Amino acid sequence: MYHPHHKLIIITAPSGAGKTSITHYLLSKYPSLSFSVSAATRQARGKEQDGVDYYFMNEESFRAKIDADAFVEWEMVYDGKYYGTLKSELERIWEQGKVPVLDIDVKGAIHVQQQFAGDCLSIFIEPPSIEELKKRLSGRGSETPESLATRVNKASYEISFKHHFNITIINDQLGKACEEAEKAVLAFL
Repeated sequence: MYHPHHKLIIITAPSGAGKTSITHYLLSKYPSLSFSVSAATRQARGKEQDGVDYYFMNEESFRAKIDADAFVEWEMVYDGKYYGTLKSELERIWEQGKVPVLDIDVKGAIHVQQQFAGDCLSIFIEPPSIEELKKRLSGRGSETPESLATRVNKASYEISFKHHFNITIINDQLGKACEEAEKAVLAFL
């Protein structure tokens, strides 16, 4: 499994801060990077595909993988909604000679960073403000007033952990945030 020279990159942020956009930017520019597909118990949204965006599974299958110690990290992010990073996914990417890029939530990111301390770069993407984050999440059109309130409250809590990561980038302008992330990744590689 893990070899001491295997590197990985973690990009984390509260929901709506822009981590997925920044992750896609980095992946499009650097063929040596590979997206680490997370497992999730939620339903696919829009054009999401199993095995590309997430490994979609039911709660029973997910819990069986927890019992089998198949995850590097996992968490019940929202009530009944599990997300996790499979050990087999990191191995698959390392076997290709590439560096996995994990686009994961804050708790999971802290957990992975602890396991791969010297061999990972962790980037925290911070929204310019909670108000702006609320606007972005509302703009998605996928949130109920209750889920929006839950995500905004969770975001405030998650921002309090930003000092745990190697770098914090404030995403007030996406282009600038992408450039900052790119500089950090190039220095790390």
